Amino acid sequence: MMLEVTRDTFRLAQVFTISRGSRTEAQVLTVRAGDGWGECVPYARYDETLDSVTAQIAGLPEGISRADLQDALPAGAARNAVDCALWDQAAKKAGVRVWDLIGQGAPAPAVTAYTLSLDTPDAMQAQAARNAHRPLLKIKLGTPDDMPRLEAVRRGAPDARIIIDANEGWTAEVYADLAPHLLRLGVAMVEQPLPAGADDMLGEIARPLPVCADESCHDRASLAGLAGKYDMVNIKLDKTGGLTEALALKEAALAQGFSVMVGCMVGSSLAMAPATLLTPGAAFVDLDGPLLLAEDRPVPLVFDGDGVHAPDAGLWG
Repeated sequence: MMLEVTRDTFRLAQVFTISRGSRTEAQVLTVRAGDGWGECVPYARYDETLDSVTAQIAGLPEGISRADLQDALPAGAARNAVDCALWDQAAKKAGVRVWDLIGQGAPAPAVTAYTLSLDTPDAMQAQAARNAHRPLLKIKLGTPDDMPRLEAVRRGAPDARIIIDANEGWTAEVYADLAPHLLRLGVAMVEQPLPAGADDMLGEIARPLPVCADESCHDRASLAGLAGKYDMVNIKLDKTGGLTEALALKEAALAQGFSVMVGCMVGSSLAMAPATLLTPGAAFVDLDGPLLLAEDRPVPLVFDGDGVHAPDAGLWG
C-alpha cells in the first residue's frame, strides 16, 4: 500500500487574522492510503511547511502500520494525515465505522465554538453581531490593547458564551491586568495567554478563570510540564500527530486532572472528521474550520443548531 500525497487549497470565506498574521486560504496536504484518506495542515509555528511535511511522508516505508507509524514520525502534521488515513482505511476494510474500531459509540453532536478573527474593535463588534445567534464564540486576541476589542465583542453578542485565544501574544503583566475584566465580561476560558516555553508565571499568578494550554501541549509528553500552570489542554490532531495519540492524550490528561478542549487548525471537513471522536466529555469543542471556508470537501460535516455531527461514511471513518 503506497501513500499518495496531494496539495489542496481551500479559499476562506473572509480574511482570517490571529496575532501572528493573516491568511486568505487554507493550504493542506491530503494523504491517501489505499481507499483511506486523511488531511493535515502544516503549521509554520512548528517549523512545518508543505514541502517538509511531504518529505516526511515520502520517507515512510511502503505498507507501514499505524502502530509502527507512532515511532517512525514525531508528533506533528505528517504523522496526523497518515494516521487518520490508516484509521479510515481500516474502517473501510472491516466494513465498520472508526468508532466501532475504537470501542465507543458514535459521538453525539457537539456545540462548537465559532472563531472571530482579530481585527479592529468596530470590525470585531460587527463580526460578533453577525454571529450573536451562536452559543459559543472564540475571540482571537493577543495584543497589548485588547480590552476595546473584548468590550466590543460583548456589545455585539451580549448573550453568547465567550472564550479567548491569545495565541501566545500577552505578557504575564498584560494577562494579570486583563484577567479581572475577562471575568467581568463573562469570559469562560482563556487559551495560551503566554508564549510556550515562557509560561512559568502561570504557576505563580492567580488564575481566576480556566487557562488552556495550546502551543504548550502537543502530546502526552507535554503533560508533565503543565501541572500547576494550566487547567485544560487543547487537543489538536496536527499537534498530537493523529487520532491514535490524541485518544491517548485525552485519556491521560483527564486522568491527571486536566479538562479537555478539542481544537483544530483551519482546514476542511476531512481534517475535522477524526477529531469529532474526541468530543465526548470535552469542556469545549472548537471544530469550526469548515465554517470559515468558502469551499469544502464533498460530503462535508453537518453543522446545525445541535453543533457539529459525526462524519458521514462518505467523508471519513
